[in-house]
Amino acid sequence: MTPAKLDYRWNLRQVMATRDMFATTDLIPALAARGIRLSPSQVYRLVVERPERLSLRVLMALLDILECQMEDLIEPVATAAPAQKSKAAGARDAGVGAFRPTRARITEAGR
Repeated sequence: MTPAKLDYRWNLRQVMATRDMFATTDLIPALAARGIRLSPSQVYRLVVERPERLSLRVLMALLDILECQMEDLIEPVATAAPAQKSKAAGARDAGVGAFRPTRARITEAGR
């Protein structure tokens, strides 16, 4: 049995909405007051997209601004690992298997 793959759900937009913050630009002055300068497009991506990397300073500022806990913003979720296909008895390895290229041989003409 393969273990579940861990993932997360980013809930910044939902948490902002519960605090009547509906524009991404609402965060810009609040972040700036905490010494974090982000462009409007950076803040937009932070709110709308799921960040792959996030500065701990930015995370702590968001928790302070929104008066919430880390669990409110980042929700861990387990995704099922993809099922492995079973092979028929005696079947060759699927994929490249028998289709591996052979090394070319260079010969002189006339030999």
